[in-house]
Amino acid sequence: MKHNNKHIIFCCILLSSWFNTAAFALESDADQPISIDSNTATYDDTTETSTYTGNVVSIQGSIRVNSDKLVVYMKNGEVDKLVFTGNRAKFKQTPSAGAEDIIGEALVGNYYPKSNLLVLQNEAIVTQGNATYSSNLIEYDIKSSLVKAGEKSSDNKRVHVILKPKAKETQ
Repeated sequence: MKHNNKHIIFCCILLSSWFNTAAFALESDADQPISIDSNTATYDDTTETSTYTGNVVSIQGSIRVNSDKLVVYMKNGEVDKLVFTGNRAKFKQTPSAGAEDIIGEALVGNYYPKSNLLVLQNEAIVTQGNATYSSNLIEYDIKSSLVKAGEKSSDNKRVHVILKPKAKETQ
């Protein structure tokens, strides 16, 4: 058990590298410690995977991810992919000081830290300010805050976008 605890702590440290790649997040985010809370945590040394289950909450600075399950896949000791799943896994990021938060949710979220890419699948929704994108596939480039929605391979899978007018100020 002592051996597994060391691996879980090691995985938490490696997981922090995922959050550190968010260049357009608040600059202070990269300097903040990461906190992962879950009901259970396991590490499989053979497959280089760590699994967190039960009300998983990951926080570093302005970045927050809530999911039912988080699986971290590593290659040669480096984080390769993170998979968030659950009944609407959710993320929130403040892209820069004073900017409105980017909020997203989906049944499955795949994060690829080497390319700063978050892929939301199955009932995916991303909202920032007065714009909301929904599709079965949404790609979010964390570094540039670029959102791409929809699948090029199919015309019958549609993207739904809502652009709300800004509220008028009362005088």
